Amino acid sequence: MTGVLAAVTHHGGAGGAAGAAWPQVVLVAALLAVPYAVGVARYRDRMPRAWPPWRTASWCAGALLVGVAMSPVLAVVPDPAVRHMVQHLLLGMLAPLGLVLAAPVTLLLGAASPRGRRGVATVLHAPAVRVLTHPVTAALLHVGGLLALYLTPLYARAAADPVVHAVVLAHFLLAGCLFAWAVAGPDPAPRRPGVLPRLVVLVVASGVHGALAKYLYAHADRLPPGGGHTVAQVEAAARWMYYGGDVAEVLLAVALLAGWYRVRRRSPARTAVGGSGQFTAHGSQIRA
Repeated sequence: MTGVLAAVTHHGGAGGAAGAAWPQVVLVAALLAVPYAVGVARYRDRMPRAWPPWRTASWCAGALLVGVAMSPVLAVVPDPAVRHMVQHLLLGMLAPLGLVLAAPVTLLLGAASPRGRRGVATVLHAPAVRVLTHPVTAALLHVGGLLALYLTPLYARAAADPVVHAVVLAHFLLAGCLFAWAVAGPDPAPRRPGVLPRLVVLVVASGVHGALAKYLYAHADRLPPGGGHTVAQVEAAARWMYYGGDVAEVLLAVALLAGWYRVRRRSPARTAVGGSGQFTAHGSQIRA
């Protein structure tokens, strides 16, 4: 994995290097997909219902996007500023959506033993986890990472230091998953706010994301600090941030509303009070 991260930091020559990088894509995707596949097999043994194939496909799609973002495949994009922006969009917005819609916590609850389910339930009810997974906290971590990267010398530091770059990539992936999970995740989440507050958080976060893209475009001559890109390159990257972010945020909103509609159709009374997923330690109410 260290070699993959190093390759990501130093994109090589476009054509042949990108073609030779596909095995790395498969490797990274497999590292994510294999544990999920094991969970699906255990879920089938323990639960009366089959695990939905589309959730498995969603996880595999997210894992594949992570693999693409963390390999030299992106070297096919000649503009370095655009290449880094595409990488951040894949890791921070699109891949997390696929991973979160795969309902990994629900799968874990169904695949685990009763003792394991009680452990997961204890973690989900922990005060620190409640704060961390609140949509506002998740949005601050998600959007705050973007602000720090493009408005401070962090971008230049990450470009020069593979370790810092790896940490930045890890933050984007984890913060993106946390934000998608807090806003539209289908997994059980005790005391998750209702649909309206989550939708408001999504709209505000989207507004900040769009404003940052416009600010980056308007100040392409000096942002990101120390980035070393031309004005045209930064402007192109800002356009990718603006329009690519819009696509990801619309998809997240669709996922949120689709999940709300699905829960409402199952139990109107529960939706009325803002519930978003219940479970027992023995998994009797787990729903995929």
